[in-house]
Amino acid sequence: MTTHKDDKKVGTTGHNWDGIEELNNPLPRWWLWTLYATIAWGVVYVILYPAWPLVNSATGGVLGWSTRSEVAAEIAAVDAAQAGLRSELEATDLAVLAANEPLHRFAVQAGASLFANNCAQCHGAGAAGAPGAKGYPNLLDDDWLWGGQIEEIAVTIRHGIRNEDDPDARYSEMPAFGDILERAEIDTLVTHVQSLSDGADPLAGEGGQLFADNCAACHGEDAKGNTDLGAPNLSDAIWLYGSDTESVTTTIRNARYGVMPAWGLMLDEAEVQALAAYVHQLGGGEPTPVD
Repeated sequence: MTTHKDDKKVGTTGHNWDGIEELNNPLPRWWLWTLYATIAWGVVYVILYPAWPLVNSATGGVLGWSTRSEVAAEIAAVDAAQAGLRSELEATDLAVLAANEPLHRFAVQAGASLFANNCAQCHGAGAAGAPGAKGYPNLLDDDWLWGGQIEEIAVTIRHGIRNEDDPDARYSEMPAFGDILERAEIDTLVTHVQSLSDGADPLAGEGGQLFADNCAACHGEDAKGNTDLGAPNLSDAIWLYGSDTESVTTTIRNARYGVMPAWGLMLDEAEVQALAAYVHQLGGGEPTPVD
């Protein structure tokens, strides 16, 4: 035994370090009662709420509460509150959507959320795409393979491009000219196509003749493309798969076949309309022609 400074006799734990003994002071009462309260609360919690993990789920608890059901209830409440706007959006002609400012604002805000959940994985969070090897288009510029009017954007979103799930998918097929032209002809055509973005005459010279014979049917004699066929404009400085010699050679020799899902099979019509409104207003959307 040892004597505490307040003359109380306190037992030791039996531990001794260099003559220093460890006192066996009792735990403070407040601390003990706090510990007992937390133990009691833990027992009550295990009974009331999901707690013990099982193979495919967890114990449900007496209250049957779950975060999943709570979130589902919140989503249902939001859907109910937006039901009127969603119905109105689904029934609205996209050509006149911008004239209805409250509905257009709702569509753009809903479309932004849908874009983040479904489109950003390829086109990027800022919609700048990933040109080059991946060939994901930039949606901020005014270069459109299949047209940039809001109705055309909606069709592209709804049916997708070159997918096997939707028979109405946008579809075009560029020939693999490696099976058609000689190596020297492909090299000449590559140089010619690269020059078009600098203002060269699409039909001038040896490369121009090759272009006229093999490319003009889709890309046009002026090389400005054809949105009905998904044929890109070759006269601007925007390149989906890259403008360097190796990339252009690969494109001409092997062709490119980018695929986009048919979102109309996964989203409802109001969501497709909202996505179209969001993409259209990003900066490159084309206005609907006035009759």
